[in-house]
Amino acid sequence: MRGRAILAVAFALSLVFSAASFAQNAPDGVKTTKIGGNVVFVDAHGMTLYTFDRDPKGKGQSVCNGPCTKFWPPLYAGAGAHDMGAWTVITRKDGSNQWAYEGKPLYNFIRDKAPGDAKGNNMGMKGAHVWHVAKAG
Repeated sequence: MRGRAILAVAFALSLVFSAASFAQNAPDGVKTTKIGGNVVFVDAHGMTLYTFDRDPKGKGQSVCNGPCTKFWPPLYAGAGAHDMGAWTVITRKDGSNQWAYEGKPLYNFIRDKAPGDAKGNNMGMKGAHVWHVAKAG
């Protein structure tokens, strides 16, 4: 019984330190929350962030441009933003800056209306599920 209590305390402390480490390395306002059993990233307003499978892996670029951004607005990075570990700033086709996590550009979804909404998860294009909540870790 005592061993389980020690494990529980150790687990709780690891979560606290992981959250603190994340907070030091994330862009302003980005945090994590739990949605549908997954720990996911949300923006400063608590709105779910997504990744797009069609963005080229490891290239640091977004292919969601023009009309696509009306439904999937990019998580823009401010003028003074800079890379922080797994968080990188990419330059979009229009010259604006966007946040990416582990090389994957991040987006919101226009149909999410309240924090905790994840209506864009597993959305498809031409029969393929290509939009996914941005999972932490």
